[in-house]
Amino acid sequence: MKAPARYYDFEKDISGCGIFGVIHRKRGLISGDMPISAMACMHDRGNGLGGGFAAYGIYPDFADKYCLHIMCDDKNAVEGSERMIREFLDLHEYEPIPTRKTLAITNPPIVNRYFVSVPERPVGEFAELPEEDYMVAVVMKINTHVPGAFVFSSGKNMGAFKGVGFPEDIADFFRLDEYKAYIWTGHNRFPTNTPGWWGGAHPFTILNWSIVHNGEISSYGINRRYLCEHDYLCTLMTDTEVVAYELDLLIRKHGLSWDMAAKVFAPPFWDEIERMPERERELYTALRATYGPAMLNGPFAILVADNNRLMGLNDRIKLRPLLVAEKDDMVFMSSEESAVRDVCPDLDRVWMPKAGEPVIVDIEE
Repeated sequence: MKAPARYYDFEKDISGCGIFGVIHRKRGLISGDMPISAMACMHDRGNGLGGGFAAYGIYPDFADKYCLHIMCDDKNAVEGSERMIREFLDLHEYEPIPTRKTLAITNPPIVNRYFVSVPERPVGEFAELPEEDYMVAVVMKINTHVPGAFVFSSGKNMGAFKGVGFPEDIADFFRLDEYKAYIWTGHNRFPTNTPGWWGGAHPFTILNWSIVHNGEISSYGINRRYLCEHDYLCTLMTDTEVVAYELDLLIRKHGLSWDMAAKVFAPPFWDEIERMPERERELYTALRATYGPAMLNGPFAILVADNNRLMGLNDRIKLRPLLVAEKDDMVFMSSEESAVRDVCPDLDRVWMPKAGEPVIVDIEE
């Protein structure tokens, strides 16, 4: 599943997009009906050219296995991706992703899922890599070497479901009302700088990371070049893709905390840094000097998740809306309060995070 050949030849739309996320701090399972309803409430923030969801805790029977969700244009793409899976990975279980026919979704790709693990003694070009780097390399190889195939989810005990359509239509197609998860994120896409296509819909993922985004990453070019230097291959022709890979690089590979990664993404302006106390000034100066190419420019509100937390973050001057709310053990993040009130009318607390201020919610182990 590849981007359109002339991905730049389309009529640009005004930015919209809607995002929603919910996490249960004690891993309580939340029905897919909740994020579906919340995203349907924000229907008009999209235009039917992209919608999707990420869900955590949905594969408890294979929780220690990586689950590859792969979309393919045709039978040849299926066969090519499966050959590569058998060459590099141990395959434990395979099945088509359950779907239902809907009037709104036409000409969908073939969607399958594979529960895999890295061989105990891998051979071949990636044999010397640590396990997670090995998985990233295999995903990148499938996405760049198998025509018509695209891995759109590759984590453990989680999955992304996305495509061309409104979120409620994508949810109906993938039967997400039948799933339960302790973290959900959802996205309603209104493509701005790229056309709508199945692989270019949100969420964007790598390993356990998932990202949904409202806005525009105008630093896409420099972010992409920076990632290429670290062996991440951007193939989706969509700006948000770089955020998923930067999360993996900064947090998993470089060991930064989530809060520190947020400071890299949306640091204060230089004139603010100059007025800070010495210790804080030195920290931000070092971060900007070290990770300047990883900084995200442009208007954005993002929701980031892995198996243990959910984070919301705005750009440095809050050009896109983001609201946070709490109810008992659940925390909601959304573009609109109406979406949260629709699924949970009685809230304990509601607030709007400041520009560039991350809201990070951890699972209570």
